[in-house]
Amino acid sequence: MKEVVLSGIRATGNLHLGNYFGALSKFVRMQNDYDCLFFIADLHALTTHPDPKMLHSNVKNILAEYLAAGIDPEKATIFVQSDIPEISELYLLLNMHVGIGELMRTASFKDKARKQLGIKSDSDDIEKEIIGNESNKRVNAGLLTYPTLMAVDILIQKAHKVPVGKDQEQHLELTRRFARRFNSFYGVELFPEPENFNFGGTPVKVPGLDGSGKMGKSEGNCIYLIDEEKVLRKKVMRAVTDEGPKEPNSPVSQPIQNLFTLMELTSSPETLQQFRDAYADCSIRYGDLKKQLAEDILRITLPIRERILDIQNDDAYLSRVVRQGAERARERAAKTLQEVREIMGIRKF
Repeated sequence: MKEVVLSGIRATGNLHLGNYFGALSKFVRMQNDYDCLFFIADLHALTTHPDPKMLHSNVKNILAEYLAAGIDPEKATIFVQSDIPEISELYLLLNMHVGIGELMRTASFKDKARKQLGIKSDSDDIEKEIIGNESNKRVNAGLLTYPTLMAVDILIQKAHKVPVGKDQEQHLELTRRFARRFNSFYGVELFPEPENFNFGGTPVKVPGLDGSGKMGKSEGNCIYLIDEEKVLRKKVMRAVTDEGPKEPNSPVSQPIQNLFTLMELTSSPETLQQFRDAYADCSIRYGDLKKQLAEDILRITLPIRERILDIQNDDAYLSRVVRQGAERARERAAKTLQEVREIMGIRKF
């Protein structure tokens, strides 16, 4: 019996090169060896009160991008989170075993709450800051209980492995804690404790084009899989660099290392070595580096972009994929939810 792997992406915009190398390309490999479920997390996206039309559009776009990147609906279960109503009920039931304090102590909640309230303090006493802030209504309960919903996504499918980045490791640890707590409280072995899964090797960190940090939608430093050729070239040519090496074998600055990292992912080893050597002997020309990098990225993204556009226009196919995925995911979820209801004493007369 294959181990169950589950992962989801929030419906907050198009997927970028970081999503592709950090997740999608690995999903394509996983689907051949594991029982995979990949979903679009539209319920999670509601914490930021997205425009309803934009939310629906984002779900459709990400679905098309999943498929265009090579996820096969005949091999993996692809579904939209809100199509599984059992998730919402288990979210309620599991919250009965989750403490407010442990949710308020999560790093992601603190960071997002401060951002929403415009608080610059790094104080850990976020509870007092929220309660004492006149704008505290902007910090919604969904943001606080985000880790519970994430735990339910995983536990309701009894997933064994969940690929997460460093920023989600704390949430995955909470999921394990919630599973242990539920199992221990009721004296059952219902939920497996999921492990992080990076498909072997070191997790990929895809840098942005702004010279620092990783590629991310909120950072405005992305190359999107849907980007037109002209747009992509312009983005790469505007990538942050430095003044160039002044002496042979100078240390590589962060902005240039970022470009080399992108080359490691998209260019041939010979091409990368050519520009590393040019940096080492001070002959490098950043314009040539960027032109080559753009060509190599386009070789990967343009075929995906063409498939995205074709799939986006095929509403019948998209509907069939999500309907089929929802049926599979709901069958598992309904079984788990019924088990939970029985265990907790919620039974029909």
